[in-house]
Amino acid sequence: MVADGRTIYIAGAGIAGLTLALALAKFGATVVVLERTEKLETTGAGIQISPNARCVLDRLGLSRPLARFGFVPESIDIYPYRRPKPLISLQVGEEAAVRFGAPYGVIHRADLADILFNACRRFANIDIQFGVRQFDMVSHTKGLSLSVEQANHSTIEARPFAFIGADGVHSRTRTVIMSGPEAKYSGYVAWRTMIPISMLADNHIIARDRVSLLWGPGFHAVAYPHPHHDRFNVALFTKEKLGDPNKVSKVQEPSLPKMLLKSPQIEALVENAIAGWSMWPLNAVSTSEWHKGPVGLIGDAAHAMLPFQAQGAAMGIEDAAILAPLLVTEPDGQSALARYQSLRQKRVARVQRISASNGSIYHMEWPFSLIRDMVVSAQGPVGHFNRLEWLYGYDPNPEVCTVQTTQHFS
Repeated sequence: MVADGRTIYIAGAGIAGLTLALALAKFGATVVVLERTEKLETTGAGIQISPNARCVLDRLGLSRPLARFGFVPESIDIYPYRRPKPLISLQVGEEAAVRFGAPYGVIHRADLADILFNACRRFANIDIQFGVRQFDMVSHTKGLSLSVEQANHSTIEARPFAFIGADGVHSRTRTVIMSGPEAKYSGYVAWRTMIPISMLADNHIIARDRVSLLWGPGFHAVAYPHPHHDRFNVALFTKEKLGDPNKVSKVQEPSLPKMLLKSPQIEALVENAIAGWSMWPLNAVSTSEWHKGPVGLIGDAAHAMLPFQAQGAAMGIEDAAILAPLLVTEPDGQSALARYQSLRQKRVARVQRISASNGSIYHMEWPFSLIRDMVVSAQGPVGHFNRLEWLYGYDPNPEVCTVQTTQHFS
């Protein structure tokens, strides 16, 4: 048995796990990341990085690669059902940087994962182990005893200061180690595809330099460019009755309502989705217990939510920013995790509620959609900043955030 001292083990090399590893390493902690896959893998293509998350990433020294591989859209164009022109263009991008200290941007999820992974590799005190077959642990009066079965079937044992489950919506840490709840199917499905930007270049239906948010009765869609990949990311959301959402084929044709094709923007996206669609049932996690002794949860493992406020990854990034300094300053892992839970749960619950509420708002049918559109239009192009200042203006470490926002679309 090795006495590791203040060594923190993290299950999962996703966005939340790698952000936490990087934050801990900068404080001088020793970090071991356990990843079950053989190499870095990501689910989904696009991710929106709002100012609250971007500020954390910039402080970790990632502003340059984020500016290089990401994109700062000018606005979010909102299209109600069958409307050929936007109802309103909500300012984001540089305007968000002025108000909140960091821009509102988008990036390919694989690029963000690579940025975090490459940053972690520069630290000798971060060890990322791929192909981990299994892990188990026991809490006792002297702390935590951990057993890890590695890719070559050998077993290592350790006495970490804390163990953090960043292992996603179907977290083994939550369900097995902490005896917590399983994730539940939300009733929503995400249909995802990527379209070459050139295929949408001439129709002028979808702006090539903005985020497009498309509303309809019983559905909505989000589309935005990844200039670095010359692709448009498209995510379409519908409600579906599924027997076992975990056994659904991931690649198939979407069961799109016929009314969907009466929307000119949706019709253009469907027509040009030559790569086909991948289907992803959206699961949610609700648990009041984010830790059990020195074993804790961050990101989707603790609070997977609907993506209708584009805050799932952002909440995991915030988790890491709050938890890292606690793990290096509190006297023990349990104290650190208890403090982290008390600081995070109320805010995250509020984000979960607004994300779920947005699903109902986006999918409104006539005549309720008319009232919705009037309210949104009356708020103006920057009204959302006032409404969401509590979200985008949140700062876990209130210091000046230095950012680079020179990425432009051409």
